[in-house]
This record gives sequence, C-alpha cells and structure tokens, in this order.
Amino acid sequence: MNIRVMTLDDYEQVYDLWNRIHGFRIRSIDDSREGIERFLKRNPSTSVVAEIDGKVVGSILCGHDGRRGCLYHVCVDKEFRRRGIGRQMVIWTMEILKKEKINNVSLIAFTENEIGNTFWNTIGWKERLDLNYYDFVLNTENYTDIKAGGNVG
Repeated sequence: MNIRVMTLDDYEQVYDLWNRIHGFRIRSIDDSREGIERFLKRNPSTSVVAEIDGKVVGSILCGHDGRRGCLYHVCVDKEFRRRGIGRQMVIWTMEILKKEKINNVSLIAFTENEIGNTFWNTIGWKERLDLNYYDFVLNTENYTDIKAGGNVG
C-alpha cells in the first residue's frame, strides 16, 4: 500500500470511490472537479490517497485555515477496510498538519454513521458535547447527493 499526497489527477478515482460509499454526501459544486481543484490549490500538501496496485482505495480531504485543521470525506473502500488504511491516512494527515504548525484538528461525522463514529472513538478522537455545530448555506445550487453504497467515515 502507498499513501501519498492527493493531486487533481486522482479526482476520477476518488470521486468513483465516494460514489461507492453508502451514506456518503457529495456536494454538486464543492465536490465537482473544479471544487476539488480549488480545495487542493488552497491546501496543496494535506490531502491524501491510499493506493493498492495503482487503485485508489482510500482518501481524505484535509485542509486548514492557519489555526485549525479539518478532515473531510474520510473513506476507505469497503473491500479494503479493517486493514489499518484509515488509521494510516489519518496519521499521515496529522503529521503534515503538525509540520505546518497546526495544533488542533476537527472533523464532522454524521450521527447515523456507526462505522465512522466507532472508528474515530477507537483511534482516540473525542466527541465534543460542549458546543453546537451551525451551518449557513450561501449557495443553494450546491446541493447534496446522498450515496447508497456503504457507510461514510
């Protein structure tokens, strides 16, 4: 297995992976090729893919604002789960964030995502109960498409 920085050349394989993950939420604009290109330009060294024999089997979009890092779209192909791939990708992103002097990392896991929530709790992440998460939609054309293939991480 090879873990490396995600590039725009990985987009088709990563997008295909996202489409195979049950419950995965893909946004029409943010997760389009152009949206991911914008994200990767802003965060050129922090997103990751895991490959086996040239096939992308896992990915994490990771970025930061100079203060706090955030993980998005953490997933591993169902066929390759429970092999430590997710854990290794998370460690990889955390090391890059440390090098960029980021001291705190957050993520959002949907409450119904039992596999993802179990994963985060198992590897030492703590659920925050002391705050509320708020969202405000600036672009209603950026709709969410929920995939039906597996659980999201």
